[in-house]
Amino acid sequence: MPERRVTIGSASGLHARPAVLFTQAAAACAADVKLTKGDRTVNAASVLGVMSLAVGRGDEVLLSAEGPDADRALDELVGLLASDLDAAPQG
Repeated sequence: MPERRVTIGSASGLHARPAVLFTQAAAACAADVKLTKGDRTVNAASVLGVMSLAVGRGDEVLLSAEGPDADRALDELVGLLASDLDAAPQG
């Protein structure tokens, strides 16, 4: 099962808006994605699960995926987590 470690870039960590954006992206993946902080692992597509981890800015988490396009899914999700999802959208 492929895994990636990533440091959270969002100013408020994975709370509210960043958690929703991340879990929506995870749910859209063909792979089954898990998010781990410390000794707790949750389904990355569950906003309540993700928020229950209390992930803050600068925290390191582990993403793992199983299924079709697992590596591609992890690459995409790592990019999201490393960016500031609290920043105002451009456009």
